[in-house]
Amino acid sequence: MEIPRDRMYLKFRLYGFLKNQRFFDPFIILFFREMGMSFLDIGFLFSIREISTNILEIPTGIMADSYGRRKSMIAAFSSYLVAFALFYALPNFYIYALAMVLFAAGEAFRSGTHKAMILEYLRRKGLEHMKVEYYGHTRAASQFGSAVSSLIAIAIVFYYGSYRPVFLLSMVPYVLGLLLMLSYPKYLDGDIAEAKGRWSERMKRRFAYTVRDFRAMFVSRETLRALSNSSVFDGFFKASKDYLQPILKAQAISLPILLYFSGEQRTAVIVGLVYFFLYLMTSMASRSAGKFAEGMRSLTYAINATYFLGATLLLVSGISAALNIYYLAIASFLGLYVVQNLRRPMNVGYISENIPHRTMASGLSVESQMKTIIMAVMAPVIGHLADIYGVGVALTVVSIGFLLLFPITRVSERRTWTERT
Repeated sequence: MEIPRDRMYLKFRLYGFLKNQRFFDPFIILFFREMGMSFLDIGFLFSIREISTNILEIPTGIMADSYGRRKSMIAAFSSYLVAFALFYALPNFYIYALAMVLFAAGEAFRSGTHKAMILEYLRRKGLEHMKVEYYGHTRAASQFGSAVSSLIAIAIVFYYGSYRPVFLLSMVPYVLGLLLMLSYPKYLDGDIAEAKGRWSERMKRRFAYTVRDFRAMFVSRETLRALSNSSVFDGFFKASKDYLQPILKAQAISLPILLYFSGEQRTAVIVGLVYFFLYLMTSMASRSAGKFAEGMRSLTYAINATYFLGATLLLVSGISAALNIYYLAIASFLGLYVVQNLRRPMNVGYISENIPHRTMASGLSVESQMKTIIMAVMAPVIGHLADIYGVGVALTVVSIGFLLLFPITRVSERRTWTERT
């Protein structure tokens, strides 16, 4: 059965495209370095973002399930817009810390919520059996948006000769994203529990409903394994992925090309183009996640195999960067990005089988919360190691820890993929 390409399919894909128009993504570490931040400072900023996200994940997930997912998404885009304005206007570590908190609020309101809206739509349409492939298509649109964003980012940095304007211009697609959320149908808010009485009483009762469902999630050992496998991989990936940028910069500076441009312009062209092709690759990977899972022995086997492969690729990248073999480090990083985008739709599908649909936003927020804890711990560690020993050594040390966690995050081979569907 082919995926129905109706209006909501197009809106879901448009959301992913607009959401990923983050022109700062290919240059975030280079931007902070331009503003005079050490790798440790950058690690702390990332940690502030993730800790703030961690604190806000549960209440915002509850709000999404209790008061409506559309309102949660509108709040998310509003928080992003204020954060972008601060990053552009006030270059200061403490202002950036505040901007990171606001950015985290956007992440917390958004994380899990839009996925829950997609799953709610599929449930109502009787298409739950297509969740991996459907989510893969929407994620592919997101990755294609990132590819387009990379080309636009090249033009911005090349024209202005600075990374700073990327935050100002990122506000344009996010305003469009906010307007898109206003057009979503009300039924995607999900099943909101009715509760009478004063506001405080309603909040208390709805909180109790969600806590009850949270407890049910953690009864199953398989659910815990599913959440930890996904969150550990994504946490380590998020903590390390942006270090592709200084590796690319080192490669760009060493290449005897574009010598008539400034260092920033050369770096912008090389980094932007690599990220363009990178996101095209990850878009194809996300779109192929369903077929990839079907071609494997089972969904659990696919999840375990890609975890081990991703950790190994990060190790190769770290060792290569430490030895100044930049092309191999870059190639390994590209492979890691592809693996992560193959995994994500599979993880969402696997987790969704163990969480009640009514609290899907809250359940996915729990997974995201676990991920942000890992990211918050790892970001300063990587930054500190990078300042002292270099990026390559930092990535090597982290990847070893990544591999050592595999035995306790491995999901069990209970059912084959065909048995699941």
